[in-house]
Order: sequence, then C-alpha cells, then structure tokens
Amino acid sequence: MTTLRLPSLLTVLVSLSLATPVWAADSDTWEIPIAVKTLDNGLTVVVSEDHSAPVVGVSMVYKVGMRLEPKNRSGFAHLFEHLMFEGTPNAGEGVFDKVITGGGGRNNGSTRPDYTNYIEIAPVSALESILWLEADRMKTLDFNAKTLKNQQDVVKEEIRVNVKNQPYGGFMWIDISQQAFQKWENNHDGYGSFVDLENASLDDVRAFHRDYYGPNNAVIGLAGDVTPEQAFALIEKYFGGIEARPTPPRPDVSEPLNTEEKRITQSDALAQVPAVAVAWKIPDRGSDDQAPFAVLAEVLAGGDASRMYQGLVKGKEMALNMDFLFGLTGPFEYDGPTLLTLFALYKPNIGSDDLIQEMDRLIADVVKDGVSDEELQRVKTSMLSDWNNGMESFLSRADDLAKFQALWGDAHVANQVPGWIEAVSSDDLKRVAAKYLTAANRTVIDRKPAAMLDAAPATQN
Repeated sequence: MTTLRLPSLLTVLVSLSLATPVWAADSDTWEIPIAVKTLDNGLTVVVSEDHSAPVVGVSMVYKVGMRLEPKNRSGFAHLFEHLMFEGTPNAGEGVFDKVITGGGGRNNGSTRPDYTNYIEIAPVSALESILWLEADRMKTLDFNAKTLKNQQDVVKEEIRVNVKNQPYGGFMWIDISQQAFQKWENNHDGYGSFVDLENASLDDVRAFHRDYYGPNNAVIGLAGDVTPEQAFALIEKYFGGIEARPTPPRPDVSEPLNTEEKRITQSDALAQVPAVAVAWKIPDRGSDDQAPFAVLAEVLAGGDASRMYQGLVKGKEMALNMDFLFGLTGPFEYDGPTLLTLFALYKPNIGSDDLIQEMDRLIADVVKDGVSDEELQRVKTSMLSDWNNGMESFLSRADDLAKFQALWGDAHVANQVPGWIEAVSSDDLKRVAAKYLTAANRTVIDRKPAAMLDAAPATQN
C-alpha cells in the first residue's frame, strides 16, 4: 500500500516526466532502451537512457513485501517502509525529503506483497544526491524508540483513515485475500493489525533491515537524462562499498486453484448500499495464461465499454459501478498467488445471488463464443495505449523496469509485454475463462450495510 506522504505524486510529476517514445526503425513498436549490470555486492542496476528532458526517475526496489514479513508481525513490511524515511546517523529525520524536494524533486514509497519500492524524480542535477541518500539508508537507519513509536502511530492512523473509517474499507483486497488463500504468507492483513504493530520492537526493525535491505536483495532502476555508463559509474561510487548480507530463504508461497466456492456476508456500519467482491485465483507469473487473463479482465470489467459494465450497470441496471483489481499490483507485477477481484456496488433491491448469476452468464458467453475481432482489437489498443503512456513517464519507467528485474529476473520483459498482449486470441480468452473463472475457484464477499442486515429478519416475518 502507498503511504499518505505524497498522495498525488504521479499527478504532480507528469509534466516533468513525459518522454518522447523511441520507436524501432523497422516497425511501429516502441523499443525501450534497457541496460543492466550487477555489482559485485549483488545490487542490480537497470538504466533506460532518454534525453528528451533533463530529468531522471529513480526506483529502488527491495525484494521483500508482505508475504515475507515475520509471522505475528502483520503490517511489518509496511511499517518498515515508513521507517526508511525517519533518518540515518548521517542524514537525520527529514533530511531525505528536504534534500530531494529542495532540488526540485519528489519522492514516495509503497509496499506490495512481493516488493517494497522507493521512488524519486528530480532534475538530473540532483541524481548524485538521491543516490547518496538511497545508499546511506541501505547501510543503516537511526534505530530508536522515538521514531519507531511515531511510525507505529502513523501506520495505525493510516489504517483508521483508509480502512476502519471508510465505507467498505479494504474488503475487496484485504478481506477477500484472507478468505481466498490458505497460507499465512498470502492471507494475512499486510496493512497490519494494531496488536502486531505495537509489538514490533527495535530488535525486529534492526533484523528486518539487516536481512532484507542489503544490496544483494535490491534492484535500482534509472530512467531519463543519463547514459548507462554514467549511471553504472555513479551506482558503483555510492553503492559499491556496501557489503552483501545473507537473506533468509523465501518460503514456499505457492497455492493451487481453489476447488470449492466460498461465500460470506459481512456487515458494514458505514456503507449506504451493498457491495460485492468476487475473486478468482489467477495464472502464475510467467504462465502462458498470464497475458490472455490480463486481456480477459479488461474485456469483462475494464471501463464503461466492458461487458460487465454494459451488461450489469448500463443494461440490467443491477450494479451501480464495476471495477477490477489484480490484488495490490498489476497483471504482470506479482510473484506468488494473486487474485482477480471484480468489485461492484449494487442496488439494495437486488440480491447478490442474482448479480453473481448475471456475472456468470457474461463469463459463460466468453467461454462459449469468445469475443469478436473488433472487440478484441479495441481492448488491446486501449491496453497498449495505457502501457505506452505509463512507460513515457520517467518515474513509472524506472519503477517498472526495476520491478520486472526484481520479480522476473529480467527487465527486458518490459519490451515483451506488448507483444504478449497483441498475440492474445479469442480462443485464448475462451480457454482461460473456462479454466480460472469457475465457481469452484471463486471466493465471494457480500458486504451489506448494517441497517440492511438488522432489518432483514423483520422483513422476512
């Protein structure tokens, strides 16, 4: 989850970070320039050179997220993300933000199941300062009881604001994961419980930094007005002297598809209308089904032209909206069991069973008939447009390349994804819809306003 420190970062920076695409000479495909090098200490560096603006985006991705946090310390990876901004012996609290913003830049961080990333964008003249700061906090932090208590309180307040005091809270990604997955690594609340957060100690913090924040467990991505040679030299200068550190073995987080449907009803004291989250386990990272499934999600629920929106919102007027989530990431940015979740508010006079039955009918249409060439091309064009728009941002590009290197072991995946999308056929959609979008593989949460549940017995009498 993204911190509340700079909530409008991408909006603020879009004018700084747009680049002119570099198109391959023999086609209309944009070939993103990518150079990769691994230092002797294990730190992998990914550079995308682009001199269209005197700006550079930086992303430091650590290969640790909510799946790897200690048991009985739910939310610890998220807590630690906050602690990384609390200063070091060399750069005290507030220095990191002050130096970057003083140089005309912005920064942020987020925690996901499989990684934690720290991102910055600034004029290229600030690059050395950014790298010094990132290397400094990779070496060590200012571990003290005051900053730990402060950030424990900050994270708890974030949970109050974003979950506990919001209608529906995070039921479409927190609660649904708790119900759909079997292993603790996949089903615990990565945002964190108050009890677990409060029990985190300074020794826990020191051990987490030691174990997971070494150079050999990290990837740094740079995109913008810098050559690979310049970037490699600077990374070696600031990071080369940091020693590699042993990293705990990754637990086995794999899970098969579910074999029995699960449905539960929840009460929501803040909601005005009921909502439903319908989730299915999806293909593994690197599966031949991954790209077809990404396209299928767009066909079903990707915007106002999607089948679910046209059929359930505009057509039968059962739902008030329709959206989908790939867990807390995107369709190509995970490295363990993940869900496709369809989420909708629906009208109080409509039963959730009726709504889900209509969803099933729309899915069955795809399984039986596939999609037309025209519809498939429209969806692909939209996906590729979004993909290229994202890659034009130096910040997003640096972050995506670093994440691909961390999760896939190959940043060049960024140049393969568009081709994977283009290659998806109607038969592919039929196949993956039939395989994954089954009732047996489905988990459903029906979230009803408390007043509706309280009134239900009286209504039935």
